[in-house]
Amino acid sequence: MGKLTQLAEDVIDGIVDVEEVAPFTPRLELDEIAPGIAFVSSFANATAITTERGLVLVDTGSFLLSGQVHVSLRMWRPDARAHAVVFTHGHVDHCFGVERWEQEADARGWARPTVYAHELVPARFARYRRARGWNACINQRQFQTPVQFPERFRDPDVTYSTRLAIDAGGERIELFHARGETDDATWAWFPSRRLVCAGDLVIWACPNAGNPQKVQRYALDWAHALRAMAALEPELLTPGHGLPIAGAERVRALLIDTAELLESLHDQTLALMNQGARLADVLATVKAPAHLLEKPYLRPTYDEPAFIVRNVWRLYGGWWDGEPASLQPAHPRDLAREIASMCGGASALADRALALSDAGEHALASHLAQMAGDAAPRDAGVWRARRTVLARRADAATSVMARGIYKAASEETPKE
Repeated sequence: MGKLTQLAEDVIDGIVDVEEVAPFTPRLELDEIAPGIAFVSSFANATAITTERGLVLVDTGSFLLSGQVHVSLRMWRPDARAHAVVFTHGHVDHCFGVERWEQEADARGWARPTVYAHELVPARFARYRRARGWNACINQRQFQTPVQFPERFRDPDVTYSTRLAIDAGGERIELFHARGETDDATWAWFPSRRLVCAGDLVIWACPNAGNPQKVQRYALDWAHALRAMAALEPELLTPGHGLPIAGAERVRALLIDTAELLESLHDQTLALMNQGARLADVLATVKAPAHLLEKPYLRPTYDEPAFIVRNVWRLYGGWWDGEPASLQPAHPRDLAREIASMCGGASALADRALALSDAGEHALASHLAQMAGDAAPRDAGVWRARRTVLARRADAATSVMARGIYKAASEETPKE
């Protein structure tokens, strides 16, 4: 057993506190988790499997850290060429760095690796090129980084629709399409190794099926994919983020627990929608099973159950939340000015927002602080209150998603 699989075992068994090791966090190291199988912990993980003809790579790293993945694998296997590459999906933290392996192949007189991915990956890349500015904006907000979003992508050489079996250097690999965090996801099964490479279908956190700034996610399809993995009885699992897991019982437990969480949120939401409930009432009613959120691999540290509920609503019900006033709403600044005039001015709204924030009523405080800022966009005192309220809400947030959005909003400056 490798060092990281041992750590995962200790966390799952409660020997090591999950809060102490933050398993979602990249460790920037390589661990040989089984003979001939290397796991590279990076911003998004990569897995390498040795074959008769070289390495099979499942994901190759982010546009920022693919060099670390390459160096780590070269230290592990200095003279093995990259024979095949599988992209688990088209997110930019997973599918960069192939050019490093290609340049190396050219220099050594080797054949270049063949890249496999789902047929929707090229369409994702095309969409990223069209909306590059928007993607830069939301990533800067989410991760608090000024790094520019990439504009060039490596299209796959071979794509498939539903399922693809390939022979890579004598190693049988079965690729399966799934809709989950993305519509172009692939999970890979290595039957001779009893290994499943799950990509971002497993991330050691509450599934990223909600993300308020990204396109549609698919909670129920995601659960189906996890159950399909479990049915194969894998003994080793490598996730897109987090720690690798060894042992058939532990792997199965993680897969089934995650599926049950997604199914519960999906089914509760749809049941209320079928009764004609409004989104606000759905959000107030649907609860994630507490015993599942307590699992060390399902803590809501990145995404949140409420965000998943919103995405289930969007899938079945569109963007309207069921509130008559929100169908064709007034501009927020017009509404803010009207409310401020009724309350004695924007400063009164800001003062009340601070009082609510002091009392821990962060949601209400945020509404009033936002209204105060919209009503008085040049009032420095109002904006100081707004900044304070939103900074406190960022501090109170438990997920990366929420924390990034509130922090970015707290750092906005008054309009000139």
